[in-house]
Amino acid sequence: FLIVSNFAFILIVLQKGLKENFADAEVSVVDCPDLTQEPFNFPAKGICGKPRIADVGGVPYLIPLVQKEKVYDLNTVAKEIELPGAFILGAGAASSKILGVNAELIPIVQTKSEKKPAVNGSYIAQINPADKGCLLEKYSSKYTDCEFGLLANLYASEGQPGKVIEVKANGRTGELNFVSCLRQILEKHYGEKPVGMGGTFVIQKGKAKIHIMPPEFSACPLNTDEDVNNWLKFFEMKAPLICQTVTVSRDPGFDLRVEHTHCFSHHGEGGHYHQDTSPDSVQYLGYLLPAELLFRIDRPQETHLVGRD
Repeated sequence: FLIVSNFAFILIVLQKGLKENFADAEVSVVDCPDLTQEPFNFPAKGICGKPRIADVGGVPYLIPLVQKEKVYDLNTVAKEIELPGAFILGAGAASSKILGVNAELIPIVQTKSEKKPAVNGSYIAQINPADKGCLLEKYSSKYTDCEFGLLANLYASEGQPGKVIEVKANGRTGELNFVSCLRQILEKHYGEKPVGMGGTFVIQKGKAKIHIMPPEFSACPLNTDEDVNNWLKFFEMKAPLICQTVTVSRDPGFDLRVEHTHCFSHHGEGGHYHQDTSPDSVQYLGYLLPAELLFRIDRPQETHLVGRD
């Protein structure tokens, strides 16, 4: 990655770009709030210290047809990205081997180190068999592992306090969602040089379009984006939604998913974030950090660009 060490400069770039898509935007450098507190309740205090991004597996392991044998472990990923004990957050698929069904994973894990066991603060969002609505559960309420399946986009750090980029954006006036807007600002400014960023943001007010994958993998090949959207289950969910995001300004040829965001809440809703559906009233508050390193793990040999939204 191009290492963005001049925060003052990136603040100007981000704020100018955000104001083209939001009525009100403010970007500043602040001390990372204590993320062990509400509304986050993370197992680590911050997102600072050796920040890095990992893109594991990929959509081609899910579609056109699933490859269920693709299972990974966040503790192993932490070692592979040369940061054992890392605090990891992001967006991925749950392990159907563990759950018995397909589901969205919102990974939030302090991985194990030589001195401490892992602390799994993840959530899983799945289709509720009772009413076909959203069933959001704390992962550790049922499972003791740190597995995931098929794909994940992960932001990892030492989980330390420190300086982060705070982004406030209210009242969406453009077409882009919050993450796409940030990513395209970086791509436009830095061009060929990829910049990665990750962290957490809260949709404080408004509603959002969220999807959850069905419990059963598709028996028919999903060959187009239309096929995928017909298979997915879409919901409108209400704030506050706590979102974990990973974005890369451009793919330097590693078959990356350039943006991926999953969210949870304390009112039983969560899944894969697409866009707010209440542009006039929406309020975003984010804490993000540019990553220093990118790791591509188990890249699919056969690939496509379907289902990357």
